[in-house]
Amino acid sequence: MRIIHVRRLRGPNQYVSWPVAVALVDLEELTRQETSEWPDFTECLLRALPGLAEHHCGAGRPNGLVDKMRRGTYAGHVAEHVALELSHLIGREVHFGRTVDAGRAGLYRVIMECPVDEWDRDPIPERLFRLAVRVVAELAGGRTLDIRAELAELTADYERSRLGVSSQALADAARARGIPVRRLSDAALLQLGHGQHRRRVWAAMDEHTSAIGVDVASDKEITKRLLDTAGIPVADGIAAYSEQEAVAAFEELGGPVVVKPVAGHHGQDVHLELRAPDAVATAYREISQRHAGALVEVYVPGTDYRVLMVGGRLVAATQLTAAHVVGDGESDIAALVELANDDPRRGEGHDRPLTRITLDEAVTAYLAVQGFRPDKVPAADEVVWLRRTANMSTGGTGRDVTDLVHPDVTRLCQRTAAAVGLDVCGIDLRLADISGPWAPGDGSGVVLEVNASPGLRMHLSPTKGEQRDVAGAIIDHMYPTGTPSRVPIVSVTGTNGKTTTVRMIAHVLRATGLRVGMTSTDGVFVDHALVYPGDSSGARSAEMVLDDPTVQAAVLETARGGILGKGLGYDRADVAVVTNITADHLGVDGIEDIEDLVRVKALVAEEIADRGSLVLNADDPHCVGLATSPAVASRDPNVLLFSLDPANPVLLRHVRQGGTGYLLDDGWLIEAEGPRRTPLLNVADVALTFGGLAAFNVANTLAVVAACRALDVPRRALRDALVTFDGSLHNAGRSAVYHIGERPVVVDYAHNTAALTAIGGLLRRRWGSSPVVALTLPGDRSDELVSDAAYAVGCLTDRVAVYEDIDLRDREPGEMTKLITAALCAADPSIKAVPCTGMEDAFTTALSMAAPDEPVLLVYEKLTQAQDMLAEHRAIEGMLATTVEDTIKTAVNRLDGLHDANSDVSEQIQSHFHC
Repeated sequence: MRIIHVRRLRGPNQYVSWPVAVALVDLEELTRQETSEWPDFTECLLRALPGLAEHHCGAGRPNGLVDKMRRGTYAGHVAEHVALELSHLIGREVHFGRTVDAGRAGLYRVIMECPVDEWDRDPIPERLFRLAVRVVAELAGGRTLDIRAELAELTADYERSRLGVSSQALADAARARGIPVRRLSDAALLQLGHGQHRRRVWAAMDEHTSAIGVDVASDKEITKRLLDTAGIPVADGIAAYSEQEAVAAFEELGGPVVVKPVAGHHGQDVHLELRAPDAVATAYREISQRHAGALVEVYVPGTDYRVLMVGGRLVAATQLTAAHVVGDGESDIAALVELANDDPRRGEGHDRPLTRITLDEAVTAYLAVQGFRPDKVPAADEVVWLRRTANMSTGGTGRDVTDLVHPDVTRLCQRTAAAVGLDVCGIDLRLADISGPWAPGDGSGVVLEVNASPGLRMHLSPTKGEQRDVAGAIIDHMYPTGTPSRVPIVSVTGTNGKTTTVRMIAHVLRATGLRVGMTSTDGVFVDHALVYPGDSSGARSAEMVLDDPTVQAAVLETARGGILGKGLGYDRADVAVVTNITADHLGVDGIEDIEDLVRVKALVAEEIADRGSLVLNADDPHCVGLATSPAVASRDPNVLLFSLDPANPVLLRHVRQGGTGYLLDDGWLIEAEGPRRTPLLNVADVALTFGGLAAFNVANTLAVVAACRALDVPRRALRDALVTFDGSLHNAGRSAVYHIGERPVVVDYAHNTAALTAIGGLLRRRWGSSPVVALTLPGDRSDELVSDAAYAVGCLTDRVAVYEDIDLRDREPGEMTKLITAALCAADPSIKAVPCTGMEDAFTTALSMAAPDEPVLLVYEKLTQAQDMLAEHRAIEGMLATTVEDTIKTAVNRLDGLHDANSDVSEQIQSHFHC
């Protein structure tokens, strides 16, 4: 039993609407065995993982999985549940799992949910899968194993990799406001929004936070100086960069003093109430081991408070209490600390609302000052202080006092945040009472520090008092009420016509003044510029567009392979378009029949915004069926149908029931709403349709019209844009017409039966004769699909130059040529099918077989290769034409000299050459 690979589907996918990890598992020797055949397997597994007894496994009750294992189930199914249980044991709470057949005996896809904010390159899911498979395989083989050490390591790694409390709260607050969120790294860097509305946050610091303000806040000496200049009370202090300077500062200030790093954080290395030069010197030596310089300042008595300021507004205040335990009269201090750390709210670092208390040297030393040791038993209700500093990061606790803050203190904090220059900051205050009045110079308190990117957990989950939605306040500061976070997204899927459709929609939207990001099989484009070459019809390319801060609208080609490989690259589209669904890619990636293909394509229709628009081909029953599926219906979409048939009963019924349809009627593209019919454009004015002869591009144009009208593009703007869409310029490689001399060459990426039949029919209608075809087909299709496509070509023409693409896609050299040639001959035994060595040879051969007025169809796999080859041919043609023209001009000039001698003969000869 082994794992072949693990994929992460980071967006909505064919299984669920949230991220999952998918392991392709080969059961190998366990293929034909079930759990009931393995002695004591179920009992051994339950002893190792007793939590499996709670797994319902579709039974609707505990022990559902256990019952199935005792009756007999396959190893892949058990591995799924073991992976989920292991995830639970490390604190990674996920619940969805599924195991599906992957196309042959013993091969399964095991699916496990991933936390929505887990970084998509985090190795934790794969490690869980591998451990789960090993557990099942070992126990099935009658062996025992101990996984405690691995679980402990996984737990520690997961705690380090998960979002901290502050970052998670920000992500949750953004989603609650409908703002898309994506984690960008293994750190806490989050992206909110799309395109021109994109914002980034790193913990409680957003992309507009002043870098100068952050640097100022990180240097306590500079902070004190700026605050003092602004008239804000701070403790008197002196920066020291040697032990002697620290002692001299103490002697100048007088005791007691605080010694802390100039650039410290989280209350680390802070020494309070030092009253002797030796203590100051010792404190400086300890600080200097980790920091360059210390601040010696007068100790100010009072209560510690942390105030959170967001956009100049006080949004929360917490009273801080240093780490401590309370005696019960029986337990020693070490046991009381363990008891405190059992609180599930405590974790390592900042990953939980509270931090675990550690009995380190600093705690032991402070206990000794109070006359305690860790093994001493304090009296009942006796408070034992473990730290001097009241920091959450050293085990402290907090009590919410937001409603008690006096207006004087609020004004003080507003001036403090402005003086440092931070839009989001935490201000540490030491005051007699935060609820009392404060006036300059009255000695009732000071500002201790200003913190950039302050922790939020003390406000989100105070030990006592009301929880404050401080994350929501930060999100509202970044996106004030009414501020959009999204750009319009159009997602286009289907078997044929996707690339043409996205290009046309992008062209129309650009014509309305929008800066458009577009993905297609030819690359990622922002406005007119190619920013990333290659097949870009999946999640990564969609994210590339939505990450671009200049993009105002996104038009995304969403292909089958991209959906299966990574899921969708967005959470919901405003407009979803399904052009058609016909047989293609069957036998690949678990897609065995047309129904499987429909289920994959349906994801684009299902993942649209509530009340979003769904554009469907009314001439395709597979498309029409999507409108009534439960997943689509739950979104209550605005369904827009299009059809080439003005009498299409599905479209007519839809319009009668109050829907909107787009159809072709008597050469016009029509918008139908109820009884009203509005002519939009004569099909002959759309160059791509070849005067209406290219029915497939008429259908694509109708889909474009429907999508753009769903985005409220005015009819006139739509007409003006469509008539300027030039096939060769704006739609390269899709029924694009070139000329080699006088001979038309049509270049198209037709690679399945439907596409080849459509383009062949167009050429026959347009040029009145069958084309000569230079043909290749992708090797990753099944033999049956390849043969069907080649057979369709054999029914269209009697001359074909066959070649293989450079990328054989796991085929043997010559294998595709034999397969295609056999199918061509099956369609027409008299066909002239010429095997060629590459595109150049096939194209030259096709040209040689075609008469001067016959079209040549070039079917390609790599567009740039085809374009380069055509450019070279046209350049040679141009050179030959120039040479002939120069020869004629020379002859005519010489004949001009004969004009006087015999003008009649001269005119006849010139007339002959000009003809």
